[in-house]
Amino acid sequence: MKFSKSMLSPVKAWKYLVKEPVTIPKKDIFDQPREAADRYRGFHINHHDQCVGCGSCSEICPTEAITMIPIEGREKALGRTDELPAFDYGRCSFCGLCVDICTSDSLKMTKEYIHISTDVNSMMFLPDELGIHHTYYENGYTRDESSELLNLKAYSMDEIPHEGRNESFMELIKGFSKEMAISEASRCVSCGVCTDTCPAHMHIPEYIQTVYDDDMNKGLSLLYETNPLPNVCGRICTHKCETACVIGNRGEAVSIRWLKRYIVDMADDQAYDKMIVQPLVKPSKQAVAIVGSGPAGLSAAYYLRTMGYEVTVYESRPQAGGVVRYGAPEYRLPDEKVSEDVSVIERTGVKIITNTTVGKDISLEVLHEKFDAVFVATGFWKPKYLDIPNTDHPDVCNSIDFLAQARDYTRKMGPMPEIHEKAIVIGGGDVSFDVARTLVRFQNEKFGKHHVAFIARKDEKNLAASLEEILEAREEGVIYNLNASPVQIDVDAENRICGVTVSKCETLEIEGRLRTISDPEQQCCIEGTQVYFAVGTDPDYDYLLEKLEGQLKIERNKLKIKENGQVEGIEWLFAGGDIVHGPDIISAIADGHEAARGIDAYLMKK
Repeated sequence: MKFSKSMLSPVKAWKYLVKEPVTIPKKDIFDQPREAADRYRGFHINHHDQCVGCGSCSEICPTEAITMIPIEGREKALGRTDELPAFDYGRCSFCGLCVDICTSDSLKMTKEYIHISTDVNSMMFLPDELGIHHTYYENGYTRDESSELLNLKAYSMDEIPHEGRNESFMELIKGFSKEMAISEASRCVSCGVCTDTCPAHMHIPEYIQTVYDDDMNKGLSLLYETNPLPNVCGRICTHKCETACVIGNRGEAVSIRWLKRYIVDMADDQAYDKMIVQPLVKPSKQAVAIVGSGPAGLSAAYYLRTMGYEVTVYESRPQAGGVVRYGAPEYRLPDEKVSEDVSVIERTGVKIITNTTVGKDISLEVLHEKFDAVFVATGFWKPKYLDIPNTDHPDVCNSIDFLAQARDYTRKMGPMPEIHEKAIVIGGGDVSFDVARTLVRFQNEKFGKHHVAFIARKDEKNLAASLEEILEAREEGVIYNLNASPVQIDVDAENRICGVTVSKCETLEIEGRLRTISDPEQQCCIEGTQVYFAVGTDPDYDYLLEKLEGQLKIERNKLKIKENGQVEGIEWLFAGGDIVHGPDIISAIADGHEAARGIDAYLMKK
């Protein structure tokens, strides 16, 4: 019989019983430690200022050696938690997976490997940039391309090519395919930082997981728990969550908004029917009036109805939806998608009365008499103008009226607004780009060509508009005139607008704030025969002041409310949306949800 080893091999090991062991004095271990290899996996360092506390290292650790600990004095911020990772080196296997997955690149391993203690509790450390012993050691193991665990590049959403795009109002974004959506969902590390940032605190990691699991019906249910306008938000949400996405620290943020849109587009009719919930409690005889059917009003209506209250919404325009129905352009938010969201809310039993203006067709006093509580969410609908000559000219238009007329035209409920061959838009935010891009489409339809000049006081990097609006408007042919401050609207001898005189200006940081400085010595004229202002809007509080003047607290054009949405000093009146927090759709939805809770608590006490 043949053996690969001698049968006497174990006996040979007996010689070590009498051999002198190698012993290194404790002093020499610390004073002259053996130099570790370049890629040695020793103790960690963590740059606390750089660490976002996402917990990805803790989640991936195969030995559960990492614990996320809240740190006193470390405040939550955009894209950052108040936690830091603590390491139990009694458990750590020094595999390096925590370094491979670190979303902020704050975590590294050093060549330090010595820690001697008889105290079993001394193996837990909260490493900082100086390591666990605050003694400098060179970096050891670091992540490279072969060990990268994160997919840092977002999957691009299919869009209509920009060539010829400005000739129709067809929706620009095509949406994710199933394969693209699942791949994009796989990029999420489920840290929950996005949820903290979202004004509505939507269950973002949870609904992204349903995309990965291909369970859109469950995803829709999760969306409706915090947001009854998922079609709208899946298309035009300001997606603050993406600015906080921890993947964006080293790469491109997860496309959270588009994944939300994928869920609402792919969920079946039965899933939507389940959102037509019966009241969770026995129907109440108490009733609530809501003034305004924008995002805040519709959100409050939906959640109040699920609590069992009778809800009536009053809307001054012919259709419900507020700014999402009459403000957002058709190519960004198709009308049928707004109708789908409104339909779900109406089918719960919410009554919506249109073409009825509170303060004109029905007074706030009557609403107070008929209903047990009133929620006002009337938005910002009064246009602003610059204080320059000739703003009262008949060919000077405002964004609010123009975009509403444009939406009526695209839904075949009104004529095309009066359009000139050469138009000028003054603004800087998203709404001003909506106006400019809508004008380009109208001009192409009416004249077969377009000429829209855009004027803004700031440079491109300091514009308030989102990057996608700036880039897409340029692709569609909008002519940019930036760092230009309007001085006056020019008219000719026959009182026809012929352009806008502007001064060259620049944006400077003065005492920590950005300020725009104009140079009156450098002026020129931007040619055009029609001027559109998109420089902001104001609320109209006339319907409130006729009864409550002196009781309301209004600061900087916004109503002061308590945390539960209750107007200070008036227990039966609640408010939310733009008139409380300024223009932002997802914040308005959150306001409506919070006000519904506040109204419920108030009526339960009654």
